[in-house]
Amino acid sequence: MPDVENQVEPGAEAESVPSRRRALGGLLRWESLLVVLLLVSIAYGASVSPYFLEWTNLFFIGSNVGEIAIIALPLTLVIITGEIDLSVASMLGLTGLFMAELFQHGWPIWPAIIAAVVLGGILGAFNGFLITGLGLPSLAVTIGTLTLYRGIAQGILPSDTISGFPQGLASIGVVPIPHTHISYSVAIFLGLAVIFGVVLHATPLGRAIFAIGANKEAAFYSGIRVKRIKFWLFVLSGMICGLAGVLWTLRFASARYDSGIGIELFVVTAVLLGGVSIFGGRGTIVGVILALLLLGGIQKALLLSESISSYWIQIVTGVLLIGSVLGPNLVQRARAARAHSSRQRGVWPSRPAAQRNPPQEEKA
Repeated sequence: MPDVENQVEPGAEAESVPSRRRALGGLLRWESLLVVLLLVSIAYGASVSPYFLEWTNLFFIGSNVGEIAIIALPLTLVIITGEIDLSVASMLGLTGLFMAELFQHGWPIWPAIIAAVVLGGILGAFNGFLITGLGLPSLAVTIGTLTLYRGIAQGILPSDTISGFPQGLASIGVVPIPHTHISYSVAIFLGLAVIFGVVLHATPLGRAIFAIGANKEAAFYSGIRVKRIKFWLFVLSGMICGLAGVLWTLRFASARYDSGIGIELFVVTAVLLGGVSIFGGRGTIVGVILALLLLGGIQKALLLSESISSYWIQIVTGVLLIGSVLGPNLVQRARAARAHSSRQRGVWPSRPAAQRNPPQEEKA
């Protein structure tokens, strides 16, 4: 009779191997890599300029990326669903100009601000209707509205600049919150980031957003209103762009039709570098925040470096954009190859031991 107490179940020793791999994978998460890169960028910035870590410089780093960071939050949700919105910068420019026009024509500043946010929602709803109502691809639609919204702004104000906003609001981009070194746009971003993080990672709506990105057909047949959720995410993106347009206009104390031109590249880079999959179904708000800090730090460090030309900012941004798409794809392929290798060796890390070693049918 075999010694049951001392008998080792086949594959029991191998159970510790997947657990060690999972622990190692936790240390090598994309967010951990971003933390390392952020520390490297801080060390580089401190080495090229003694002013890099001063509070004044950190304030302007936050101020420069504040509106971009705000726009990145709804775009994160849109991309997780498997869509994209490239018209964010044009909506920022048009809504900021709209607020300035209303104020110049006698509107009180706060109703003008609210009207700009509402206009952003309307612009986002137009995107959402074309994508969810007519079934058009979001890439083509938002490239078209990128040009459309910018053209409307240029038609409203071809070359002039609108200024003369109330002093208390016009200074929010250059004056920190009292008794702090934090800009108003960064404070608004942090508040919104908490809300977006809770919604995405701790609510049924967040789980539905991930489900849509992972497999929209399966999500639809499981009862999730795929089109409705996507539509309102585009509306939300437009409204947040309207808020960012107001902040951008007040920070520069002027409104032009080309406000924010080209920043959609920076926003998309931040979202994808934050670990959000361009194919949908994966991403975190924490990763996007880390990516924004990294990009803001690198940008300022390169500007402070006397030996590096300014065009390197665009080169580094482009490299990071490519790396943000290529890196997670390579990691995913490596995981798939490792899982395939584990199956060939008879190790099933995701299945309980009873399923890995099913009891044999007793012979007569």
